[in-house]
This record gives sequence, structure tokens and C-alpha cells, in this order.
Amino acid sequence: MKELILVRHGKSSWEYSVNDKDRPLLQRGINDGHLVIGAFKRKKIRPDAVFSSPANRALHTCMIFLRSMDFAYADFQITNALYDFTGDDVLQFVKELDNGLETVMIFGHNHAFTHIANSLGSEYIDNVPTSGLVHLNFNTNDWSAIGKGSTSYTIFPKSLK
Repeated sequence: MKELILVRHGKSSWEYSVNDKDRPLLQRGINDGHLVIGAFKRKKIRPDAVFSSPANRALHTCMIFLRSMDFAYADFQITNALYDFTGDDVLQFVKELDNGLETVMIFGHNHAFTHIANSLGSEYIDNVPTSGLVHLNFNTNDWSAIGKGSTSYTIFPKSLK
């Protein structure tokens, strides 16, 4: 059984004249990240590995989660494949994961994450919101063989407020 946890980055700021990868989180994005990780921790699921897009907003959201979970930074990696907006690179990345990993958490972007959640999950999601988390299960022991799985649950900030 493989588990994939998708986390879209928190609400970011368009206030600064920086390139897309450097856009920071708004305070709302930070607050929502804390809300979502609080709800996720109650599920008592511990990822084997965590990966993030190199974009500042995704990395900052990821750091909020890592600190709250007391997750070892040695088990965290940044990968350019998650700086994807279509879902093609994200899906390829997931299919190439080490089969020794059972539960993987990834931090990235829309529309990629909504596409992945709908392509691989059992529940239609109109839009994974900022700081939104989607937990998917697959009845396989081989990441390269994942196909349609099941959506275990979603945690969206709006439902926590």
C-alpha cells in the first residue's frame, strides 16, 4: 500500500516585484499552514519522506509542516520536478519514487495538484485551495504502477476556521 499526501503551498503575496519562484507567503498563508498541519497531526500519519518544490512559498509551507511534525530535515528534499503547474512532471516524479517509501508528502502548486488529486483519487475536487491537503491511497507496492487510487480525506483551511 502506497500513500501520497499532496499539500498545495499557502496563500502567497503578489505585492513584491520578484520572480515567481521567490514570491513569499502572506500572513494568511502562514496561519492556514498552521491550521492544516494541526488537523493533519491528529491523523497520526508519519511520512517516510517529504519533498518540496523549490519555490519560496512551497518551501515555507513545507517548513511549517516539518517543524510541527518534528520531521528530520535529512529526510526532506527539494526537487525541481514539483515546480510544475500541469501535473505531468509531478506524476512522473511520483512514479519514480523509491519503493522502500510507503508514505510520501509533497509540496507544490496548482493546477498540478488538483489534476493529480482528480486523476488518481476517488473524489472529485473542484480546486485544491492554498494550504489544502489531499491524502491518496494506492493498493500497490510499486510507485511506478500507481493508477486510480482512493481519496482518504482532504483538509482544507476553510473547513477548519
